[in-house]
Amino acid sequence: MDVREYIEHDATGLAELVRAGKVSAEEVQQAARTAIESVNGELNALVGDLFDKALDASETGPFAGVPFAIKDLVLHAEGIPQRDGCRLLGPGIPFPYDTALMRRFREAGLAAMGVTATPEFGFNAATESVANGPTRNPWDTTRSPGGSSGGSAALVAARALPVAHANDGGGSIRIPAAASGLVGLKPSRGRVSVAPDFADPLMGLGIEFAVTRTVRDAAGLLDAVHGSEPGDKYLLPGPATSYLDAARPPSGKLRIAVTTTAPNGVPVDPACVAAVRATAAALEAAGHTVEEAAPEFDVEAFDHANLTAWCSFLADGAYGAAAALGVELSTDVLEHTTLACAEYGKTLTALDMYAAERVFNATTRAVAAFFTGYDLLLTPTMAAPNTAIGHLDANDPSLDARGWYDRIFAFAPFTALSNVTGAPAISVPGTPSAEGWPVGVQLVGRYAAEETLLSVAAYLEEATPWADRRPGVLAR
Repeated sequence: MDVREYIEHDATGLAELVRAGKVSAEEVQQAARTAIESVNGELNALVGDLFDKALDASETGPFAGVPFAIKDLVLHAEGIPQRDGCRLLGPGIPFPYDTALMRRFREAGLAAMGVTATPEFGFNAATESVANGPTRNPWDTTRSPGGSSGGSAALVAARALPVAHANDGGGSIRIPAAASGLVGLKPSRGRVSVAPDFADPLMGLGIEFAVTRTVRDAAGLLDAVHGSEPGDKYLLPGPATSYLDAARPPSGKLRIAVTTTAPNGVPVDPACVAAVRATAAALEAAGHTVEEAAPEFDVEAFDHANLTAWCSFLADGAYGAAAALGVELSTDVLEHTTLACAEYGKTLTALDMYAAERVFNATTRAVAAFFTGYDLLLTPTMAAPNTAIGHLDANDPSLDARGWYDRIFAFAPFTALSNVTGAPAISVPGTPSAEGWPVGVQLVGRYAAEETLLSVAAYLEEATPWADRRPGVLAR
């Protein structure tokens, strides 16, 4: 299989070729290796080198032989060093076991070939770090592919990989999907297990999954990896048939709320507004009821509670790692804003954490009440199509913890709400900007109702197709 053929197939298509014996898994993975090496010099999407050989995976899983990569954060594979995007961990800490999701990726047949870049501890809407340098967007290498799953998104967007691991604590699946022209599904809290290392990472905000180019890949992969592990806090009902069966245009009529107004009041780029309006028109033309509406919640309290969650998470990670390694925290091992957030997080008390939990509860109940009247909420994914490299500089010494938080969420004001509520959300490509950049639109659904999101996303994939769009940096 040569690279020109390889890049024309999504993960489902490649798996079908392998199953039919039209190409071997080894041939697919060699094409992937060539494809990745052809673009990584421009994109800086990998951490370290490709593995000498793909990690072991099932030869009978639904994605048997399909090339894959794992993000350098939260999920880990046995024996593979994890760095979390920071200098503090040096060459990385290898774990002696797979996380549950890594095991399920292997059982699905996905052949992990390397580790993808993330910003330091994942707290950035761009993928740039002192440790690894900036990861670049294949659509425009002066721009970021988004964060924190930007390394994965850059390789999938450049068609070097069909699918890659990603996770999302405030938009980190959906933001890079939007900036890079991909499908980014954030499943419901509890849909994908975070065992054994966590119960509720980031006070429940953290969700594990992937970025893909097609809706059917997102649906098929969710079929392969969803479900609880012994000891998990959540046991969600599964789909009536399968997520892949759900990923077809809906037969019924839906009531869809739409807003282009950012909850925190930041201005929204006209290209993002236009993409949402075009999507709303397509949904209305399909017979769905589309009307202006948005959930109401205390935005000031929400932001303070979200800051509490993130800074406590960063304090736990940074101070915990420093104690284990016998290292003193300073800007020699952490970026300025990470250190500022960790130091602020260290000052938080049990009362602060309970106060944040109360805000999250009030917000979740207000949004759930809103969804008793609507099936979906349509918004821009971000307030702008992307950011220039360096705009979200986590090493900026002028920013304290709140200043850094505000900088991030001025760019990404629409995504964090569904992390707090636990509801599923998906970003799909909308109408590109005048510059030719991808622009994402976000659909948010009711808790545990991924089927509705996948169904509408599948309709949009047919009605406003994006499969033929090609970035400037394309695997070859």
